[in-house]
Amino acid sequence: MAYRKFGRDSSARKAMLRDVVTALFDKERIETTEAKAKEVSGLADEMITLAKRGDLHARRQALAFMTDEAVVRKLFDTIAPKYKERQGGYTRVLKLGPRQGDAALMAILELV
Repeated sequence: MAYRKFGRDSSARKAMLRDVVTALFDKERIETTEAKAKEVSGLADEMITLAKRGDLHARRQALAFMTDEAVVRKLFDTIAPKYKERQGGYTRVLKLGPRQGDAALMAILELV
């Protein structure tokens, strides 16, 4: 299977992933399920690669995906310059263990 479906239809899945990516760049470290963290990690890397380009078209592409204009500004102005010399692998997934209540595997997703 090419990607995780999370028991949602495509529009709900896309909205959930957009929200998690936006929260990651806003807070720079979030706690979520392991499956969501692994899926969002690749999307976050794509957004940082766009921000490293830094041109108007890249900014508009990021705005089309992310839900908050202020977070996009933060991504382009403060986060992307930190990774100027790095060739990828901008996020880290740290496994925590099962969540109390439903035993879902939890993880911390953070920017390196």
